Amino acid sequence: MASSNAHLPTGESFDATAAQAGNLTSAWARPWTASPDVAQIHDPNGGWLSRGDLEMQSARRAGRLAALGLVGGDRVLLSAESSGDLVLSYIACLRMGLVVIPTNTAYGRRELEHVITDAGPRAAIVDDPERSEAIAEIAPNLMRLPPRLDLPDGPTPALEKTLPESPALICYTSGTTGQPKGAVLSHANCLASAEGLRLAWRWTEADRLLLSLPLFHMHGLGVGLHGTLYNGGSAVLYRGFNPEQILTGITDYEATLFFGVPTMYHRLANAPRTTELSKLRLCVSGSAPLPAVLHEEVEGMSGQRILERYGMTETLMIASNPHSGERRSGSVGFPLPGVELRLRGDPEEIQVRGANVFDGYWDNAEANEASFTKDGWFKTGDLGSVDEDGYIHIVGRAKELIISGGFNVYPREVEDVLREHPAIEDVAVVGEESAEWGERVVAYAVTRETLELEALRASVGDRLAPYKHPRGLYRIDALPRNALGKVQKHRLTGGRVLSE
Repeated sequence: MASSNAHLPTGESFDATAAQAGNLTSAWARPWTASPDVAQIHDPNGGWLSRGDLEMQSARRAGRLAALGLVGGDRVLLSAESSGDLVLSYIACLRMGLVVIPTNTAYGRRELEHVITDAGPRAAIVDDPERSEAIAEIAPNLMRLPPRLDLPDGPTPALEKTLPESPALICYTSGTTGQPKGAVLSHANCLASAEGLRLAWRWTEADRLLLSLPLFHMHGLGVGLHGTLYNGGSAVLYRGFNPEQILTGITDYEATLFFGVPTMYHRLANAPRTTELSKLRLCVSGSAPLPAVLHEEVEGMSGQRILERYGMTETLMIASNPHSGERRSGSVGFPLPGVELRLRGDPEEIQVRGANVFDGYWDNAEANEASFTKDGWFKTGDLGSVDEDGYIHIVGRAKELIISGGFNVYPREVEDVLREHPAIEDVAVVGEESAEWGERVVAYAVTRETLELEALRASVGDRLAPYKHPRGLYRIDALPRNALGKVQKHRLTGGRVLSE
């Protein structure tokens, strides 16, 4: 397997000790002090926040939070749409050592109740009245605050004093099986990941990111916002994704970067001005597998060769296709600087370790024991392979592996072939209980026209072994996805989509 050194620019190296020195906000503060007048965050409501604005206004907000009695180590739930106020309040929390719990704005009462009961936050920063009311019913004593934090000022508490190993975030996993678990990410974890991406993606203060990803998820928060602040660059925030806004923003804001999920790239590929993507220095895709056919389609229309990467809530970023070198479709490239990766088991599971990897889940000893090997490697639950050139390929999730007639079937491989059928717009492959096969391979497909199972099987032909051919086909209106576009396969059963 290729080394993580494959990403390093000439003359540079990854220094894990230096990368983890201090804390997140002390690293972010360096460019604030050096050049405070430089524009850094563009609010969706209009107007720029300069580096100096971030420093001064976040310090003021930290004083307001301290006046409420909050102290370092207290947990704060954060659930709001992207805005300058959200960024300022988030920075304020971290500067004074609070532990932030980014929470999906789509969460209903049941999901909110689980997070609040499990993590025990002392305050919640929320922008939606209905969600605020639900929180009040769940935890009447929990302080509820607006993102603007328009509260009486108080003395500024000690800032940038948090130890590197202290928790910065508790991020709840998507919970595709069982209750979501709170992954505790330290300041050191976040710093190590940011430094690895700085090196691998050649990220500098000259870069400007168009950031339409939500800030409650690690793709938007831990990669997009953290990377921008760490490198001293700038970001344009959007409330949701609109392809026309992004394509217009490339020129209007002189952007260099765009990070998205496959669903976004699908919509960009179908937009009238896809060629605008060619003006960007780098387009990155993550959070869900990027279909090879979409990879090629975007390049054919715009000349932009998307860089696909791989990460998890528990580890931040793990691997990436190279900035300088072949960006291989269907692959997530090589381990990032500072990350070690190995394959173990039958089928082979991806296991990782490094300064970016968390120490464990919040108050969950059982899950921690199950998630790490005896020699300290984190078990990702993803099945992988490595090709002859060292590129890593994600074959599927261990829990999604289909065993049909005694043979292993990886859904991702079948999905890639089925997507090539002109009638199929989107597809997910799962295993369905079968008296004959143990499990049979079935496809849930969004189609542009009527499609029969036998016609689909015939189109697959010898591109897949017969035992991998779908033995069932269900046509549905849309695949169930989470906020970042990841298909929720646990909701596909009995030929229908279960509600949340």
